[in-house]
Amino acid sequence: MNKNILLIQGHPDLSQHHFCHALEKAYAEGAMTTGHKVQHVNVAALDFPILRSPQEWEHGTLPMGLGRAQAVIRWANHIVVLFPLWLGDMPALLKAFLEQVARPGFAFSSEAGNPFAHKGLVGRSARVVVTMGMPASMYRWYFRAHSVRSLERNILGFVGIAPVNETLIGMTGKLDPIEAGKWLERLRELGGRGE
Repeated sequence: MNKNILLIQGHPDLSQHHFCHALEKAYAEGAMTTGHKVQHVNVAALDFPILRSPQEWEHGTLPMGLGRAQAVIRWANHIVVLFPLWLGDMPALLKAFLEQVARPGFAFSSEAGNPFAHKGLVGRSARVVVTMGMPASMYRWYFRAHSVRSLERNILGFVGIAPVNETLIGMTGKLDPIEAGKWLERLRELGGRGE
């Protein structure tokens, strides 16, 4: 079955091409080759403020540049989030983006006094693709992949996105062209399957 796939590029640096961008391109190529529809959101290209209070999050106006982002999140039935691990977590710009778009009334809604009664993004699956300087096995087992698990459970799962799979790519600063090519091919395969 063909899917509507949204690729959210979370690398905050627009000044140069990074491995996260190559991974995004490979995934998109694989997806389109097999008939999936693909849309992109490049968080670094968006202009929005960070949220500074619960009142802003609950009652503030969505920044103008993020209306399209919410529309394509709603359109998608599979979401791929790509980002580099910075200081053990997602870059602050990506977290700020997720806080802005995952607002009450869009990502979830209330009922009978329960503010989180209805998860607004049920029916969507996701894949989280993370690049890092350390070995992925060290991040997964020693650090328990804490930030990826938090994203999966406390953001994606919280709004109803499931299942969420992950691809952790370690030692990206030291990948030789053959190793990098294998990862790009892996992302093409995942894109082709819409996973």
